[in-house]
Amino acid sequence: MATIATPKTSPVVALLRSCHPGPTATVTFLSLVLGLAAGLEPLTLALVVVGVLAGQLSIGFSNDLLDVDRDRRVGRTDKPLAQGLVSGQAVAVAAVASFVVGVALPFSLSLTAGLAHVVLVVSGWAYNVGLKRTRWSVVPFVVSFGLLPVVVITSSDPPATPAAWVVAVGAVFGVAIHFTNVLPDLGDDAATGVSGLPHRLGRRRAGLVAFAALAVSAGLTAAGQLVTGSGVAAVVVAVAGLVVVLGLAGTGAVIVARGGATRTLFRLVLASALVLVVQLALSGTALVA
Repeated sequence: MATIATPKTSPVVALLRSCHPGPTATVTFLSLVLGLAAGLEPLTLALVVVGVLAGQLSIGFSNDLLDVDRDRRVGRTDKPLAQGLVSGQAVAVAAVASFVVGVALPFSLSLTAGLAHVVLVVSGWAYNVGLKRTRWSVVPFVVSFGLLPVVVITSSDPPATPAAWVVAVGAVFGVAIHFTNVLPDLGDDAATGVSGLPHRLGRRRAGLVAFAALAVSAGLTAAGQLVTGSGVAAVVVAVAGLVVVLGLAGTGAVIVARGGATRTLFRLVLASALVLVVQLALSGTALVA
């Protein structure tokens, strides 16, 4: 029987696919929008974005590196390392190099930004190393997304203090990201001994918690804008954003209740993230305490 040749994947492309490009790009984009909204100088903004990108790359690379045996056991075809398309050594070098850059770069902007980003990145690594298997699996997401605005806003010269509502939005949004991100993999995770908080709650309850958290983050964003903003435009943006995200959250909750596609749930959260960052981009100095 004739075999069908499959196109070879470039090692560079395979390496880039090992960094969890979706979440990495999302968090990096969030840092860019936050920096623009906070009015960072162009050079400062560039350093912040590169630092956040490097930190997220290190988290993504380390995840695939640490999970390679699990991914092979469950036949993950979307994991280049598990498929042998890139070497473990290459991924390890990339993880360490990006970790060093991601940890060091924010210190060039301010001590607070540097320390906050160290905790953010280490939190992500802690999830990969073992917290993902415990009931505390959501903690790294709460910490990391809550600290992201701290990293960005304290990078200004002189360093500013982020408004409490912005930090709260990030922390609560981290819950939604974590719960919807793991829903598609509940079966594979159960087969390989991963039992984080969403796994313990079960698919339906975990999904409902995720979209409840999304609704809360939308409410906090709108409240923050209404309290700190002024004029009709601020009210319109706050209310419009709240309505859209609540609609997306409600849609997600209905899909969960009906047992619908789990990949769609994560896309709804990402769509909500875009709405929220647009709101944040229009908040300007309201992001600063």
